[in-house]
Amino acid sequence: MRVAIAGAGAVGRSIARELLRADHEVMLIERKYEHVEPEAVPQATWVHGDACELSLLESAHLERYEVVIAATGDDKANLVLSLLGKTEFGVRRVVARVNDPRNEWLFDDSWGVDVAVSTPRILASLVEEAVAVGDLVRLMTLRQGQANLIEVTLPDNTALAGKPVRKLELPRDASLVTILRGGRVIVPQPDDPLEGGDEILFVSTADAEDELRAAVGLAEPAHSGDDAEPPHIP
Repeated sequence: MRVAIAGAGAVGRSIARELLRADHEVMLIERKYEHVEPEAVPQATWVHGDACELSLLESAHLERYEVVIAATGDDKANLVLSLLGKTEFGVRRVVARVNDPRNEWLFDDSWGVDVAVSTPRILASLVEEAVAVGDLVRLMTLRQGQANLIEVTLPDNTALAGKPVRKLELPRDASLVTILRGGRVIVPQPDDPLEGGDEILFVSTADAEDELRAAVGLAEPAHSGDDAEPPHIP
């Protein structure tokens, strides 16, 4: 697979090395000349220039690449590249890095983004996943923001204990993926019983989350409009 990565800083280079180890073909695009160091990732194709410039992307033949990763430290640049990659070059998959979580609302299919990766949000989700019991934790956004990978840790006193999976009345737009129990990964079958302490993974749309919460016996979360941050992009 051919992958173009914009931004050859620590993040871009690390991604490139991982992809090269998996035998993918990688092009690194870097605007700052001092960051262009082919010897750092010698197997990659290096291009010096601004990934937001249409002429540069044309000369780099971006249309030949199946995936574009916008991994610069500038959210504006990542959005512009995502839009150009999707609309001008027909790139099948666009992954964009979100540097400021307040800008995450922009990173959707209207800007050509298939997958938005917000490091602060991922780290926060992992912390919540480690300590939260009896609540929904969003681990990852899927399918251009249309669905989420959600983790629920059932409390020890759950009313679902001993009940088979088939008794879960899930909403139409939610699906049970797997159950983590101790060191086991369980592919759920209809007659498998649930237990307190089970970590359950679902894929669900955002609209179905309240119904999913009710299906696993969780209380409604408290909402406060005062905590909302205004849209922001520098």
